[in-house]
Amino acid sequence: MHTRVSLNPVSFIAAFWVAAGVFMSSASAASFVYVGNSDSQDISVFELKPGGDLTPVETVAVPGPAKPGGSLPLAVSPEKHRLYAGLRNEPFTAVTFDIDAKTGKLKLVGPGPLADSMAYLAIDRTGRFLIGASYGGHKVAVHPIGPDGVTAPAQQVVATEPNAHCVVFDPSNRYVLHTSLGGDKIYQQKFDATKGTLSPNEPPTVSVKAKGGPRHLVFSPDKQFVYLLNELDAAIYVFPWDAATGTLKQETQVASALPKGFDGKPWAADIHLTPDGKFLYASERTTSTLAAFSVDPNTGALTPIDSYPTEKQPRGFSIDSSGRTLLAVGQLSNSMTSYAIDKTTGKLTMLKQYPTGKNPNWVEIVDLP
Repeated sequence: MHTRVSLNPVSFIAAFWVAAGVFMSSASAASFVYVGNSDSQDISVFELKPGGDLTPVETVAVPGPAKPGGSLPLAVSPEKHRLYAGLRNEPFTAVTFDIDAKTGKLKLVGPGPLADSMAYLAIDRTGRFLIGASYGGHKVAVHPIGPDGVTAPAQQVVATEPNAHCVVFDPSNRYVLHTSLGGDKIYQQKFDATKGTLSPNEPPTVSVKAKGGPRHLVFSPDKQFVYLLNELDAAIYVFPWDAATGTLKQETQVASALPKGFDGKPWAADIHLTPDGKFLYASERTTSTLAAFSVDPNTGALTPIDSYPTEKQPRGFSIDSSGRTLLAVGQLSNSMTSYAIDKTTGKLTMLKQYPTGKNPNWVEIVDLP
């Protein structure tokens, strides 16, 4: 007797890419690194070797009017064959590149419109919609992605409290979280992946401490927790995640990404977990450090490991799929440093520094078969 299991299209696509990711991690795969450089308005491409060494591949210009001093957010399609770069100068565009499956090189496809200057880009798990968060425009916007990979005009714009900064899809692709740095809120929204529309969840928002400045969010690999990094007080919130309702439960811990003894003005930036969920890292720009924490697998609680000196003004960093290498870029050092992650302790060991373009602020690591 056989039991037939039905999957809706979104679930099937998500399951396919999860399975593909498992296959790729077990098979031989090449890893490529893409660094968004704002002031030189280009993307530095490297190949990442298993031991953490990087080999420069190419530098690719992002066409469009330049605006030094901003950022160049990047996003990768779920099937890993396209890269998107968001230009924060008028006319606001998302520039699409095809990723060569063998060499990791980028081929320009073309620009598509964005509703505003976007500080963060995210693509849903079907690859059909891009959502951007506009810091200056106080909004998030949903853009359909055409068959050629180019974004179409926004089909929905959602006004937020001041300074929308980050937008993330939950693992099921049914919910979206986004932050308002100026409003000290996390928005909780339902996402219709068939229509590409957002609607308020219940409750529609979750508040944090006043003037904390919610910035970036990350889901734990086991889908049990969400971690929030505040920009203005460098606090890290641990929220249990209710997958059934798509909402955050009351925070269970508030940790700090600041080094011991620091009494200046915090300016935290980015947050990531290792793929096994054992360790969490956060960057802090005032002190140019990376904070490292171990993660309790049952409670999600964070225990500090140490703070590590890194690139000057580290706005962005990323961790490879093996969980063995961390790559951090410095906006004021115009370079990227690789670190070995101890798989047992989570401690970082500096490996090597590599030049990038000017004002590097975003790092994406892509595994290709």
